[in-house]
Amino acid sequence: MAGQHLPVPRLEGVSREQFMQHHYPQRKPLVLEGIDLGPCTSKWTADYLSQVGGKKEVKIHVAAVAQMDFISKNFVYRTLPFDQLVQRAAEEKHKEFFISEDEKYYLRSLGEDPRKDVADIRKQFPLLEGDIKFPEFFKEEQFFSSVFRISSPGLQLWTHYDVMDNFLIQVTGKKRVVLFSPRDAQYLYLKGTKSEVLNIDNPDLAKYPLFSKARRYECSLEAGDVLFIPALWFHNVISEEFGVGVNIFWKHLPSECYDKTDTYGNKDPKAASRAAQILDRALKTLAELPEEYRDFYARRMVIHIQDKAYSKNSE
Repeated sequence: MAGQHLPVPRLEGVSREQFMQHHYPQRKPLVLEGIDLGPCTSKWTADYLSQVGGKKEVKIHVAAVAQMDFISKNFVYRTLPFDQLVQRAAEEKHKEFFISEDEKYYLRSLGEDPRKDVADIRKQFPLLEGDIKFPEFFKEEQFFSSVFRISSPGLQLWTHYDVMDNFLIQVTGKKRVVLFSPRDAQYLYLKGTKSEVLNIDNPDLAKYPLFSKARRYECSLEAGDVLFIPALWFHNVISEEFGVGVNIFWKHLPSECYDKTDTYGNKDPKAASRAAQILDRALKTLAELPEEYRDFYARRMVIHIQDKAYSKNSE
């Protein structure tokens, strides 16, 4: 059975109250149009960003291919002055390059000390702060990070999930975003938070036969669009042209549920990590049994987990 292809709904002029009362509780992706984002959507050209961002050194991903794979690490990390990054990312071919003349660039901004500090565009790029307004659809104390992203045309980021809610603000350029429900995790061939299936448009179904069952939600983003991505929803992002985006992450759960060492917003909640460790120990214990018994008791455990932990709410 082929998975469904579904459009992400789009709504214009949604107020904070409407979002919180009617849309946020549904825990599904939604494109918001007509949100006041400030002058960034018209001001943030490559030339303007190069001038304002200046020579600040930034760590970037550089890839020889368009489909970036975090599992196999088919890219290298390099450092460039911010103005050079912007100019290179806006080009199709490069006179100066690290790997090849058509290499792709990707910036995911970091905190001052990535081991301790979260990304916040207002701190790392203070001269840009006055250009952008964050959608105030959550409480100030829930704010986690604001991540500045710059992508070369054609760049495709791996499918992954985050553990916090976020708004993907498309400031300039165009993106295509494909999302998958958390309920379809078993079809995505996960390694940690990431899917092994890179080519989501033409997947190798001999290698990944269950992927065809995953329901696919899709939208196109243009300058000024804001995509709500609920926590745990898998997403794959393709930059159809040079563009700039900002992700606003906020805490959907109480602060104490999250790992305090997490500066990226992608470490599983503490209770989920503890449960995974307990499961690993249970599996090691099961390994002491002969195969016939191990198989039987493993199936009983799966039934027990489904009965006790799976949501009874249908999507």
